[in-house]
Amino acid sequence: MAFHEVRFPDTISRGARGGPERRTQIVELASGDEERNASWANSRRRYDVSYGIRRADDLAAVVAFFEARNGRLYGFRFKDWADHRSCLPSQTPSPMDHQIGAGDGVTTSFQLVKRYASGGQSWARAITKPVAGTVQIALNGVSQGSGWSVDHKTGLVSFGTAPSDGVAITAGFEFDVPVRFDSDALDVTLDIERLGSITSIPLLEIRR
Repeated sequence: MAFHEVRFPDTISRGARGGPERRTQIVELASGDEERNASWANSRRRYDVSYGIRRADDLAAVVAFFEARNGRLYGFRFKDWADHRSCLPSQTPSPMDHQIGAGDGVTTSFQLVKRYASGGQSWARAITKPVAGTVQIALNGVSQGSGWSVDHKTGLVSFGTAPSDGVAITAGFEFDVPVRFDSDALDVTLDIERLGSITSIPLLEIRR
C-alpha cells in the first residue's frame, strides 16, 4: 500500500475534529424490539483538519502536503491529540501500560496494541505507527533497555531471544494514526486580510 512515513503538520492537526467510527446494523422488529449486529470488528477514525488553519501560511502548508501526497493516493501519519499515547493524555507512557503478549519460548515478534476498557469490556487496537524513540518494553514488570527492537512502520516488536514461557510482555509508547486524504480536491479561500481557510479537509484512517 502506498504510504509516506511523514506526519501531517502538528500545528494544524492540534485543531482537528474527529474520532472513532463504528458500523452497526440495526433491524427493528414488528414488536418494536431491535436486533443489532456489528458490521466492523474494529473502529475506523475520521478527522477534519480544516479547523486547525489560522493563517495563510497554514493554508500553504496544507496545500503543499496535499500535493506531495497526490491527494488520496498516498497515506501518511497523523497525530490525534486526543488519543496518541498508551496512557491517559495527562500521564507519561510507562513500559507497563499494556500487555502485548506472553512468552512461549519460541515467538520473538509481538504487535503493539492499546486496550480500551470500560465496564468489564475491552477492545484491543493494533498500533502500527509508533513514534520513534517513545517505545518502552518490560518483561514481567522489569523494564528492558536492550534485547529488542521495534519496526516503526508496522509496530512489530522483535526480541533477539524469545521470552520465556509465561513471561508477560508489556509496552508503553506514543503513536500516530495512518490516514489518507478522503478527497482529491481542496476548496481554498484566501481573504483580503490574508487569512486562509479551506472548507473541509477530511482524513480517513487506513486499515490494512
